Amino acid sequence: MSLERNPSTGSLTVITVAGTPSSGKTAVISHLARLLLTQRIRVAAVKFDALVSHDDEYFRNQVAIPAIKGLSDYICPDHYYVSNIEEVIEWGKQEKVHILFIETAGLCLRCAPHITDIPAICVLDDLAGVNAPEKMGPILSLADVVVVTKADMVSQAEKEVVFHKIRQINPGAALFQINGLTGSGCLPLTRLIHTWEPIGESTNLTLRYSMPASICSYCTGEQRIGREFQSGNVKKIDW
Repeated sequence: MSLERNPSTGSLTVITVAGTPSSGKTAVISHLARLLLTQRIRVAAVKFDALVSHDDEYFRNQVAIPAIKGLSDYICPDHYYVSNIEEVIEWGKQEKVHILFIETAGLCLRCAPHITDIPAICVLDDLAGVNAPEKMGPILSLADVVVVTKADMVSQAEKEVVFHKIRQINPGAALFQINGLTGSGCLPLTRLIHTWEPIGESTNLTLRYSMPASICSYCTGEQRIGREFQSGNVKKIDW
């Protein structure tokens, strides 16, 4: 299936990429972008992060694709992300690209950055341990694609356990193993990307799952610790 289409008509395919910190999200996007560029597919990337990121410079200088970043600073990174999703999609259309990768901050496992009708990739690495899939929540369970990185650094038994747990949590996801250093394993994923439909002009975007509940006193800047300083949506431990 060819992606040689006219971006000015709104034929932009948006792909969200989420996962744990240092799992290889940026590396996976970079390898996919380089491969897609060889197929005459125009690609851009948006990086969302909390405090500091130089990934936009890396995308522009090393991968040679348009890229911007958004830093949430004192705001929850995933709330910041979803509040700016329309703006970055509009930017992608202005850049007249075929594919826009949106990389999320990867900080809160409870956050759910995946959007209905937008393809979602979850990246996790085998070094996180065999129990990591169980801790990832909607980032993993609601993804369309799960990419496992750093598989060359663990035993075959550990890889099989991780794959089994991923299948238990998200049996419908397509599963790929990609080497973040070499890009090995990206080609089959690009074939799947070619089948994904563009976003068109729809503005009826919804999250696949709710964001973490808020607001408590600490969300609004409280620093003092103690029951008397806690208000809003507060959940207490049971024992």
